[in-house]
Amino acid sequence: MILASGCLAAAAFAVAGCGHKKSSASSNTRTTLTIYSSQPLQGPDKDQSEAIVNAERLALAEVGGRVGRFTIKFSALDDATAATQGPEPGQIATNARKAVQDASTIVYLGESDAGSSATSIPLTNEVGVLQISPTDTPAGFTRHEGAAADEPNRYYPSGKRTFARVVPADHVQAAALTTYQREQGCTSTFAVSDGGTFGDGLVSQVAIASKSQGPSLAKRVVFPPTSKATGALARQVSDSHADCVLFAMTAPSAPDGLIAAVHRENPTAKLFLPSALAQESVTGKLPSSAQRVTYATSPALDPRLYPPSGRQFFTTYREKFGKEAAPMAIFGYEAMKLALLAIQNAGDRGNDPPSVVGAAFKIKDHNSPLGTYSIDENGDTTLSDYGAYRVDGGKLVFDKTIQTKG
Repeated sequence: MILASGCLAAAAFAVAGCGHKKSSASSNTRTTLTIYSSQPLQGPDKDQSEAIVNAERLALAEVGGRVGRFTIKFSALDDATAATQGPEPGQIATNARKAVQDASTIVYLGESDAGSSATSIPLTNEVGVLQISPTDTPAGFTRHEGAAADEPNRYYPSGKRTFARVVPADHVQAAALTTYQREQGCTSTFAVSDGGTFGDGLVSQVAIASKSQGPSLAKRVVFPPTSKATGALARQVSDSHADCVLFAMTAPSAPDGLIAAVHRENPTAKLFLPSALAQESVTGKLPSSAQRVTYATSPALDPRLYPPSGRQFFTTYREKFGKEAAPMAIFGYEAMKLALLAIQNAGDRGNDPPSVVGAAFKIKDHNSPLGTYSIDENGDTTLSDYGAYRVDGGKLVFDKTIQTKG
């Protein structure tokens, strides 16, 4: 698509809007639409991200690439760079701008890595394009309770909500974490955040969740990704007398050896990893003694616990791609399913982005592979079950489902 020079010179948000603003007059006649996906397709998250994209493609293929009179194209973008080997804000912004400058774009599926959507939501929101995240969980994207003072409003320059997700937000994860900690005998928790959107937000949600039934929050500290002071942090944990430690970090931001260092100094403390660290690339590096006291929470459940359509997804994925689906892939599958349902429910206006946004927010009691859910007024799923995991031989082993009130 060729943009006018004035568009190219505009500020970031203005640039984001050019494609859709220029094409609005002809959008009611458009029958070919595009759904974009943005995932880190290189680096340590590559395998999981490729599984999510495969699942998105699978969901679209199952409807023959069509919804009613509309042909749906799919474009998968990489939000990682060779330099970072993980999601990079500049690349995320580039992806989001590419999507919103394409006048055929109807839905943007992204981002997946914890906190990454902070970059893309304002760009898709300004032009009114529906953004659906498979797995990005910070509660501040959609809720004010426990969030920063300007959250969630800062993500919505248009003043209207356009972001939805099929994964439970972190107020649900916080409830699951504190429940799991109580069940493991924790009485006080030392919370370590990396200072990012995900980490700080999750600790704030844990602080709220722990007020009613505990465990108490002994101390919360920010440990920047660039810090080398793992020994000093380990001693802080000791001094706090906390019997549990929560590492509210993403995999790229967790310094090598941090969890092991805390364990060496506090060998009896139980270690808790949130969804962003619930990866075998993380747990497999831990000393065996640390693995025995490490627990994790993830929105992914044992495949056998999903409804029949969810179990069928894992079977179909294995047959089509010749390997098992990563546990989080089912959220990519459902993100595409939700996008297609919103287009379908918009009827003859399935090519009109605001109408598709409105249809998504009206979805109620939807029977999905993840279970029956609605999209609430915030854009959140009403699903509230969370998976609890132990670590054995470096592998994450499903322990139980924790049912929260959401």
